[in-house]
Amino acid sequence: QVQLVESGGGLVQPGGSLRLSCVASGNIGRINVMGWYRQAPGKQRELVAEIMSAGSISYADSVKGRFTISRDNAKDTVTLQMNSLKPEDTAIYYCNLVVERLSLVEYWGKGTLVTVSS
Repeated sequence: QVQLVESGGGLVQPGGSLRLSCVASGNIGRINVMGWYRQAPGKQRELVAEIMSAGSISYADSVKGRFTISRDNAKDTVTLQMNSLKPEDTAIYYCNLVVERLSLVEYWGKGTLVTVSS
């Protein structure tokens, strides 16, 4: 069984910064993708950023230049540094992990709330 534990959410003022971390544990195996998604109230879950096993990175257009994703392969950890936060970044942020078994298997964390408000 694989577990993902997120940390680092909270309340921050517009223009502020937060750092989210996600640690994967259990029978992880070969990682294909680690990333972050978010879901704002009344909206669908959307990709924020992801990092592939080969190192390529993708960001949502709305966070480019403000968010940075990084990964520590030795610790099975993925981090999202969020700068210049805006009220529209308010959402529950979910850690996502895709691993290679006989097929690709996806896991989700329970989520951490980020609130950007003055």
